[in-house]
Amino acid sequence: MNNLDNISHLYFIGIGGIGMSALARYFHAAGKQVAGYDKTASTITEGLTELGIEISFQDSVEVVPSAFKNKEKTLVVYTPAVPKNHSAYHYYLAEGFSVKKRAEVLGWLTQQKYCLAVAGTHGKTTTSAMLGHFMASCDLPVTAFLGGIAENYQSNLIQQGEEIVVVEADEFDRSFMQLFPNIAAITSMDADHLDIYGDAEALQQSFRDFAAQVQEDGVLFIKNGLPLEGITVGLEDDAVYAALTIKIENGAYHFDLKHPDGLLQDLVLNLPGRHNLSNAITALAMALHYGCPADKLAKALFAFKGVNRRFTYRIKTEDEVLIDDYAHHPTEIDAVHSAVREMYPNKRVLAVFQPHLYSRTRDFMQDFAASLAQFDELLLLDIYPAREEPIEGVTSQKLLDLIPLTRKEVVTKAALQEKMQASKARIKVMMGAGDIGEEILKLTKNLKR
Repeated sequence: MNNLDNISHLYFIGIGGIGMSALARYFHAAGKQVAGYDKTASTITEGLTELGIEISFQDSVEVVPSAFKNKEKTLVVYTPAVPKNHSAYHYYLAEGFSVKKRAEVLGWLTQQKYCLAVAGTHGKTTTSAMLGHFMASCDLPVTAFLGGIAENYQSNLIQQGEEIVVVEADEFDRSFMQLFPNIAAITSMDADHLDIYGDAEALQQSFRDFAAQVQEDGVLFIKNGLPLEGITVGLEDDAVYAALTIKIENGAYHFDLKHPDGLLQDLVLNLPGRHNLSNAITALAMALHYGCPADKLAKALFAFKGVNRRFTYRIKTEDEVLIDDYAHHPTEIDAVHSAVREMYPNKRVLAVFQPHLYSRTRDFMQDFAASLAQFDELLLLDIYPAREEPIEGVTSQKLLDLIPLTRKEVVTKAALQEKMQASKARIKVMMGAGDIGEEILKLTKNLKR
């Protein structure tokens, strides 16, 4: 059932998820009736409610509006993060409704369009947000579905037309196998989601499978060094698209971009961290290959403000810096650490980290310990379970015990503000993919007072 024309109502189970809410916004803008459920209220659900989308936070069939109980007209979209015992999910399945995963619906939306997709265990949100911004800045008819809030648009959806679609190709649950892009990129293939894949080789195979889905006349960009066939992108190396003569001035990167048709000189990226520079080269390569004019791309790059919770400055004064980042994997923590040290050499840094998932904490316990040990002080919150039940012996305390820092402790959310204020570190970094993002907003308000 790929015909969305007969569908007038869409019910989203897990509507507050970043990818789900972008789809909900899209269908709402297309004139469809949209409603949904989420576990907790957030800034995302507030934004949807303001559009007039009805959201319930109670897991019960009774609260589903009656208009969304018509089998012929309603499509139900769910996220794999929704627990399998969810009552509305079970009701819709039992009653024979069309119930589809988010990834499948996203796949439908890209089918009749020119599709640019960004995959990778890290970097895909920032890269796809940059790419969507570049295409929009080049006045192209593009819709971009993003996995984060792009600061330039204050949204996870960029809508400027329907002919081209930019999407994040998510490896979680093999979701990206629903996509058949014209231009694709793979930014990284580090081990992650081992709760689903079992081992790193199975994850790598899924990226090879995704690469095989690129259209026959299409093109695949890869980070230089990945074990794949594709056009390489890199930093100061022999890649086909490479950043050269990289310098930092006033917290911004200045660089030249070597590409198959020449050299773009003195480009400026206002985001910290070499991982973001790598993301920028990938997005520039895809946009240039599509045919975006170089002068417009240079302006768009300079104007790009980043993605919310990707090295976002919550406080930035002479006395105090508070950085908020979504990092939830050791490689991402390393990237945040190197960006902080590059921007603030020789300064004391306090890290606050909320581990995400028991399985990921277990699978990368030693790696997390090594990554977190690079900071000067550490406050560790309890593990955010998301979709999981606790695993015996996997705790934040166990992780803390492995970290050779003198100033370190496990703290509750209630004690977090007091502990942070007690620290002498001028630079504070808060990281994690759980509800730490909501905590940071509360903290920032209080600290600014």
